[in-house]
Amino acid sequence: MAARSADHDHGEDARLRELDDLDALDVLVEPIFQAIAELAAHICRAPIALVNLIGADRQYFKGHVGTTAAHMSRRVEFCPHTLEARRVVEVADALAEPRFREDPVVAGEPYVRSYLGAPMITSHDVPVGVVCVFDHRPRRWDAAGHRAMATLASCATGLLELRHHHHRSEEVIARLREAEELKNAFLRTVNHELRTPLTSITTYLQLMEDGDLPPATERRFMQVIARNSHRLRILLDELLLLASLNARTAAFTPAGEDLVAIARTAVDDIAEAARAAGQTLTLHAPARAPVHADAGRLRHALWQVLDNAVKFTPSGGSIDVTVTTDPAPAVEVRDDGIGIDAGDLRRVFTDFYRARSVEDQGIGGTGVGLPIVDKIVRMHGGGVHIDSRPGEGTRVRLTVPGPEPAGGPGR
Repeated sequence: MAARSADHDHGEDARLRELDDLDALDVLVEPIFQAIAELAAHICRAPIALVNLIGADRQYFKGHVGTTAAHMSRRVEFCPHTLEARRVVEVADALAEPRFREDPVVAGEPYVRSYLGAPMITSHDVPVGVVCVFDHRPRRWDAAGHRAMATLASCATGLLELRHHHHRSEEVIARLREAEELKNAFLRTVNHELRTPLTSITTYLQLMEDGDLPPATERRFMQVIARNSHRLRILLDELLLLASLNARTAAFTPAGEDLVAIARTAVDDIAEAARAAGQTLTLHAPARAPVHADAGRLRHALWQVLDNAVKFTPSGGSIDVTVTTDPAPAVEVRDDGIGIDAGDLRRVFTDFYRARSVEDQGIGGTGVGLPIVDKIVRMHGGGVHIDSRPGEGTRVRLTVPGPEPAGGPGR
């Protein structure tokens, strides 16, 4: 017991030093952390949400929803337990759990019955706080809720560390300004990308609700609603994928695959869009190109590149997809579209970045496609290279590892 107590004390000392080094408790509620708490409450449909840092004798709220308090006692066990577990913790019914049934917030105000929390673990592998939600009734959250809380906790931790470096480095200040610009661009873009299909869905549903529409018109309206619902689902899936790639929690199961088959499937998936846009889409490939890859992830990355080629190539243009094996397996997508300015080319792998010229032309998108491509290919141990000039088209080359040697390590 003495050894365990010494280890615990050492860990607690390290944790409190990390909080002190981050200056995390000098300012309590801050807008960005308040936004994370509000998002957690919204996603989990919970009345109470916290971004909660655990101090020596108190728990301090950097963001809170459903309570006016700025802190609470360390005697409240939920968040300290989550720090000890170092994983997402769910308590479906606190009254059924001996550890929690006598907790002050269970036995008294606000009469908590259920809890979901994810630990905030810094880049030094030190747990400093929790992003969590509480409800007044027993309940369980699904896997998507667990993933969302883990992502929000990662975001909160990153913001906490960035805030620390912001006070100490002019370089980080410049990066934060750039991040602010990207955030605003992202919010503008996502606002448009979400609002447009939502408005369409709402409008058509209202027209159908008013009644007296011919059956053919109702069928046409339902097709529009289905199309816009599909568009929303794709957008949300892309945002969640980007978050999981950044958090390094995305599933990755590489195996022996054929790059030609992967490329052919991606081309087939985009072919109808290319035909509708009046473009010529051609695949050039050898019989086989063995690679060690996660076929689903790599196909998605290639589809993103092809989607960009279709989006930025005018009607009558051509898109050529070429698979090569020498000197390493690679797939290249070349189009004769509008091209990319040199200044923008340096930033195309930055999350949510969109060129001003693209926004000015009203071309849809969220700025997550190429960042997702880059992260997936780097996850494979490969690389992405882009050549482009305005008005002269774009060439994107994805290079991935070849097959593992016989007897190589499995995954």
